[in-house]
Amino acid sequence: MTGKMIRIYLYSKFERFWHWFQAVSIILLLLTGFEVHGTIKLFGFKQAVNLHNIIGLTWLGIFLFFVFWMFVTLEYRQYIPTSKKLFEVARHYAYGIFKGEPHPVEKSLNAKHNPMQRLTYLGLTAILLPFQMITGLLYWGYNDWSGLGLSWMSLEVLALLHLIGGFALLIFFIIHVYMVTTGHTLTAHVAAMFSGWEEVHEEENVADWEKKTI
Repeated sequence: MTGKMIRIYLYSKFERFWHWFQAVSIILLLLTGFEVHGTIKLFGFKQAVNLHNIIGLTWLGIFLFFVFWMFVTLEYRQYIPTSKKLFEVARHYAYGIFKGEPHPVEKSLNAKHNPMQRLTYLGLTAILLPFQMITGLLYWGYNDWSGLGLSWMSLEVLALLHLIGGFALLIFFIIHVYMVTTGHTLTAHVAAMFSGWEEVHEEENVADWEKKTI
């Protein structure tokens, strides 16, 4: 690996919009959700409920469009999990990063996420986010349960599940913020999510799993 860095255009405008929209939405949903739960006081209960509902429904609509966009543009391939270099990346985050070792997987246009990121983002997009949206939607439509034949469900259990999902998102958010600071500079990854341009090492050897198959 050479010391020279080059810039590649890695993130499209829509990807950056979705990233920051989702970040702001999750922060506001966590704040309003915890206020509805009685954990904090910030907006006032009624305002917190209204904001939580509006932001949640908007988030759901944009999320559905994002899923559609991923399949139309074939960007879903960026989330296909792989075990290649997975343990090398895990070792890097657990040990190598603290010794100043270079990251074992360099980003490229056809491989924006390393193996660990692929597993994490796939779990987030395919499991945690839909779980939180479905439980939230059911919670929001509680008054219509009888007409929908859902009277057998327990509101208390649903509220608990939604709360657990909220804490899971909070944990992900905290870890994500930390991981953002682990680039070659403290703000490199943040800057890339604003500009779309990521700095990578020139002449980096691309692993087979990163190469686009035809």
